[in-house]
Amino acid sequence: EPVIDVLKHRFHVVTYDVRGCGESSEPGWVWDYSLPRLSSDLQAVMRAVCPTQPVHLVAHDWGSIQTWESVTDHRLKSRIASYTTISGPCLDHVGAWMRKGLVEGDFKTKSKVLGQLAHSWYIAAFQLPFLAPSAWKLGLDKAWPGLLRKTENFDAEINPTQRKDGVNGINLYRANMLPRLTRPRIRKTSVPIQLIVPTEDNYVTLPLVESCYPFVKRLWRRDIKAGHWVVQTQAEWVANSVSEFVEFAETGRETPSLAKLRVIDLIAQAAA
Repeated sequence: EPVIDVLKHRFHVVTYDVRGCGESSEPGWVWDYSLPRLSSDLQAVMRAVCPTQPVHLVAHDWGSIQTWESVTDHRLKSRIASYTTISGPCLDHVGAWMRKGLVEGDFKTKSKVLGQLAHSWYIAAFQLPFLAPSAWKLGLDKAWPGLLRKTENFDAEINPTQRKDGVNGINLYRANMLPRLTRPRIRKTSVPIQLIVPTEDNYVTLPLVESCYPFVKRLWRRDIKAGHWVVQTQAEWVANSVSEFVEFAETGRETPSLAKLRVIDLIAQAAA
């Protein structure tokens, strides 16, 4: 919301509660939270609020993970003008990176994959039917703002639907993680993509962020020294980055500062 507060003075900004959260309804089955269903929801919102013109998408965390499903859908390429993704990789890209690393990678690459799996221990815990939902019901919802204050060093506002959001949010992991990581699909896109990368993110590591490289034709990357909740702690910087990228996508005029962020150029510089 701090990012929205900046962007709304320049753009027509639309947000919505995803299924199971906020004021949206709660589907009854785990598979109702699958990525194709979440993409259908986004498309419904797009048709309702902007039926004729392409839209610019901006998303963070699980919002970003699920938005990749639409961005990599070739049927929607004319409807999406740009995509800014923050701390939320495409699960199919991550699955492909892990599989290639474990099968074809050298010792160092295999170590990175295994290290990431160890880093993501909580994903395995979320597969258990009762453990994670029970934690939210037994007090994690009330403790959440304090945990964020302690671990991420910012004051989160109290969310009146936090318990519901937490309980239902577990279904996102259960419906999508194992199918996509173990059976990744080839998901490519020609949509202009902007990666905003908080380099001190405790949850999304750089290999996960960079897993999209083989699948994206037009890619720009901005790094910032910040944690996972950069949308809260560096809201104005994030909003300004979005504004510059949207302006470029609309006009085709790439500023010198943005040109330096093209990933193909960054890779060439690193190789040199």
